[in-house]
Amino acid sequence: MSSLATAWRGLRKPVFIPAALLIVLMIGFSVLFAKTAEDAFERLNSAITDGVGWWYILVATVFVAFAIYCGASRIGNIRLGRDDETPEFGVLSWFTMLFSAGMGIGLVFYGVAEPLSHYVTPPVAGGVPGSTDAAANQALELTLYHWGLHAWAIYVVVGLGLAYMTYRKGRPLSVRWLLEPLLGRKRIEGGVGHAIDVVAIVGTLFGVATSLGFGVQQISAGLGYLGWFEVNNWLVVGLILVVTGMATFSVVSGVSRGLKWLSNINMGLAAALAVFVLIAGPTLFLLQSWVQNLGGYIQSFPELMLRTSPFAADGWTGAWTIFYWGWWMSWAPFVGMFIARISRGRTIREFVFGVLLAPTVIGSLWFTIFGDAGILRQRNEGTMTNAEGAVDVDTSLFQLLDGLPLATITSVLAILVIVFFFVTSSDSGSLVIDILSTGGDLETPKITRVFWSVLEGIAAAVLLLIGGSGSLTALQTASIATAVPFSVVLVLACVSMLKAFRYDVATTPRYVRITPAADSGVTRTGARTVRRGGVSATFAGLSLPTQQNGSLAPVGEHVVLAIQDVPQSAIDVDAATGGAQYVADAEPQDPLGGEVFDTPQFEESAQAQTVNKS
Repeated sequence: MSSLATAWRGLRKPVFIPAALLIVLMIGFSVLFAKTAEDAFERLNSAITDGVGWWYILVATVFVAFAIYCGASRIGNIRLGRDDETPEFGVLSWFTMLFSAGMGIGLVFYGVAEPLSHYVTPPVAGGVPGSTDAAANQALELTLYHWGLHAWAIYVVVGLGLAYMTYRKGRPLSVRWLLEPLLGRKRIEGGVGHAIDVVAIVGTLFGVATSLGFGVQQISAGLGYLGWFEVNNWLVVGLILVVTGMATFSVVSGVSRGLKWLSNINMGLAAALAVFVLIAGPTLFLLQSWVQNLGGYIQSFPELMLRTSPFAADGWTGAWTIFYWGWWMSWAPFVGMFIARISRGRTIREFVFGVLLAPTVIGSLWFTIFGDAGILRQRNEGTMTNAEGAVDVDTSLFQLLDGLPLATITSVLAILVIVFFFVTSSDSGSLVIDILSTGGDLETPKITRVFWSVLEGIAAAVLLLIGGSGSLTALQTASIATAVPFSVVLVLACVSMLKAFRYDVATTPRYVRITPAADSGVTRTGARTVRRGGVSATFAGLSLPTQQNGSLAPVGEHVVLAIQDVPQSAIDVDAATGGAQYVADAEPQDPLGGEVFDTPQFEESAQAQTVNKS
């Protein structure tokens, strides 16, 4: 009872209670009004696709532009932590963990099915006939478009903002603080901040539930394909109970013994499965395809990034692109918080290009191995579609493995990979939601993590069972619907972060080193003029290098100067003398207002260093 009371005291009630109630009410509505809910999923999916689909496509591309701008501009020099801080993890370990964040149930679920679907039934807007060479090339371009830079740019917005606000500015690890530079501390600690975290929690839970639903669909389909079980609702419920129980055990065991152990095993199993398909399948063809797929993705990127297909009536954009952008946005707090926690000490440039490029390249390899192998099988043998010529999304992976050696063993391996992804997704998702519901506390009570883990399992079960034959639509609708409000939060976060970044750039000095050379004719006394090549500059009052006895150091010693760029508007030039004077009133204003926090995060941050020095 004492542990329950302690957990209750640690919760941020204005966030936990509304979020939990909203989720329970949504699940309850689906259970009590099953038929109505099934129809509602389809109608809501159509309404969002037709009404705000264009918005999803636009903002997802804006996020790519935001990420590239932050990485390529002077903002990229900012360090996510103290200026003297070094990265906590080496480059190889960091890339491995980014890969584990990008790898999930979705990659296993869609690895074969998505490229094959785009090959058999390409979008009308593309103007490419199905089951042709052009359709095969376009299939991977579309798949990489969905799983490449756009997906990871969405994660960059949240991850970069969290890492900057927590490790550089000392704020709690919570989504609400991304908007502090725009809205101010008072609003962020009040009702507006609570609403932001509630939106993040609801979106994250249904985003994770969507992944869990895909996992259960594929596990049950695999067991049915192997002839071990009959696929029905009882099997679905049983699978959810088993894997949710495993996730709960992982939560209770702790991150180091549970989640870390499972993650390491799962990454090894997934890599083994991919390597097996690469070696046992058409190896040379797949390697050639990978290089071409990367080139095709780069070439098609400008044309795809703003395609809304207003004249197409096939529903392809809503079923694929808009669903993906909504799914990624609902997952953004989850993945963003993870990559923020492993990126402390890196510069924004390292963070942006590492997060954008490493998972995109690895994902391209995964989809090439499974997707192109499936397309080649369909072209040569025609065995990857059903009697109606359609792709069975649930069983396509097992159909591919069935045509390779050791089919039963590799199918069981694939099921294990999905189960472990299920467990780690539920465990990690529960932890992230718990951190949000406690206001950013990294050490959350186990009992509340168990609560969120069980609720995720219930949500996944309800979406699958209530959705009936349209369970995939129900899962997709849950993601894109909960992402609608959060997409607005992400756009505001971009504006907010740019304000903070620009202030940081404007007030952080750059250092230059002046090294007088023997042939430069340096005047080492008086006005301290440094001359080289007939050009001189006077640094009145500049302290030149000296030795311990106080005499000037030998020629060749350097002087380090801290310089700061000043905008033209901050300079007042005397018309008579031509002298320039800095206008103090033009000092950039800190959008964070120099706020101080009595927290361990603040004490370890770069802002605390500045406050202590002053």
